[in-house]
Amino acid sequence: MVREGAKDGKAAGRPRRTRRAVLLGGLGVVAAAAVVGRDELGRAWWLMPGVSKPRKEGEIDHTGAGWTAASPANWRLADRPDDYRVDRIVVHVTQGGFGSSVDAFKNPWHKASAHYIVRQDGHVEQMVRELDVAFHAGNRSMNERSVGIEHVGFVDRPQDFTDAMYAASAVLAAGICRRYGIPADRTHIVGHSEVPGADHTDPGRHWDWDRYVRLVGEALRAAS
Repeated sequence: MVREGAKDGKAAGRPRRTRRAVLLGGLGVVAAAAVVGRDELGRAWWLMPGVSKPRKEGEIDHTGAGWTAASPANWRLADRPDDYRVDRIVVHVTQGGFGSSVDAFKNPWHKASAHYIVRQDGHVEQMVRELDVAFHAGNRSMNERSVGIEHVGFVDRPQDFTDAMYAASAVLAAGICRRYGIPADRTHIVGHSEVPGADHTDPGRHWDWDRYVRLVGEALRAAS
């Protein structure tokens, strides 16, 4: 939901985590091998400073999407899913038009972004790579583990949620589910209002969850 500005929040009492944080209480990678498993060591490697997957400017994750880069102030560099697992999709509504939503995510003072924006005509614009952590859910842990999809419209206008929007968003979500092994269900595809600690109401009562989850499942089966 663009208007209110979801921040990259952190849980109460939880220290801020960065890619430059001291890993495993100061233990080196070699020493840590004795006390943690291979998966944790792999994750620790991708959290090390200076380690980053190769990427190209303008590269997209969803075939057919447009690309507009969000301001670097509105997202955090990561190497998902190797440093943070991805197991959720968060559904948002912009509470504004497409142009104003894109401009908001490009604005460094906005302090929020999402990975994708879906228009009423079915166009998908990507603004943050799925590798990286977009500030969309207002909850640091959820931001790290999720992909955020904005939908252009207003929560109190059911006519904004068009057939083309549902269809395009479902194909997008199905691709995300396929890439990260996310089940296409209401436990793993959630609304912004359902994020712990959220003070947002989107996508609101007019968003047809039964229809959306069914379409995501159909898109997954069609691609298998």
